[in-house]
Amino acid sequence: MDFESYNLIFSLGRKVLDGGDISCDEALALTELEDCDAPILLGIANKIRYYFTGNQIDTCEIINARSGGCTENCKFCAQSDHYITEAPCYSLLSEDQILEAANKAEADGAFRFCIVTSGLGMNGDSDFEQIIRAIRLVGQKTSLNQCCSLGTLRDEHVEALKDAGITRYHHNLETSQNFFKEICTTHTYGERISTIKKVKAAGLQVCSGGIIGMGESWQERIEMAFLLKELDVDSIPINILNPVKGTALENQDRLKPMDILKTFAVYRLILPDKIIRFAGGREQNLGELMPLGLLSGINGMLIGNYLTTSGRGAAKDIETLAGLGFNPCTPIEKL
Repeated sequence: MDFESYNLIFSLGRKVLDGGDISCDEALALTELEDCDAPILLGIANKIRYYFTGNQIDTCEIINARSGGCTENCKFCAQSDHYITEAPCYSLLSEDQILEAANKAEADGAFRFCIVTSGLGMNGDSDFEQIIRAIRLVGQKTSLNQCCSLGTLRDEHVEALKDAGITRYHHNLETSQNFFKEICTTHTYGERISTIKKVKAAGLQVCSGGIIGMGESWQERIEMAFLLKELDVDSIPINILNPVKGTALENQDRLKPMDILKTFAVYRLILPDKIIRFAGGREQNLGELMPLGLLSGINGMLIGNYLTTSGRGAAKDIETLAGLGFNPCTPIEKL
């Protein structure tokens, strides 16, 4: 019997547990494992997750506070004006509506609440001041940690958000720098990196990850992980493409469930002490195997619904976490 693959998994796992870093080539070697070896990789990733962050899991609930009408042509997005989809389109919700959603998130068991708006960013956006007021209101009326996802920012936006009570800012890279041009041509990858650096420089945490299954190679998927490591991103949401009718990726083939799980595990070895978050598309792509995702190195979860699609419901998510022995709360000190 050939134990080469076992030796690879255990040697790299020990390297990470001893405080070392794996290389890009070593990460790519793990992606080449046969499916029969994948459960061992998941187990090692789960051990690394437990060693660095324990059994706590960062739970977050979002609100789509402004939907549709986006000028950008991201091929995956149901809210882009470049595609005809059934996604809702509406202007910014009122402060009271956002507070109502925050109260629900807190009751659902979320420890973080994220206000999300469609669009490229806040430069010249007339809704920004109302968003700031909503953030302050949520901070006054709930005990939630607050995050927001408003697109690209200037320095003055970052400072205003920090002053209002935001502790973490979400801005996905979406994919690797090399593959990004295949996904979006109306803005640059550099703009995304610039916003992340502005947020980090202001002393805020960053939530940034992407979507797997858009046609990228393993090499490109791993390159994104190493860039997230270089940028010292705190929370990494991994979405799995759920092809939306009307978008440019509506006919994209779905990833194999085992490749999804291997992605989570390899990301954990690359980013051992970060929050790796179970995000959108997990229900449609993993089906009954979804709980295995939580045993592959995951220590964060988006609970409840997503931007334009429904999840299983927060209660079911919390039930699954409890059944696996997780403690739904932030794995890092509350800011």
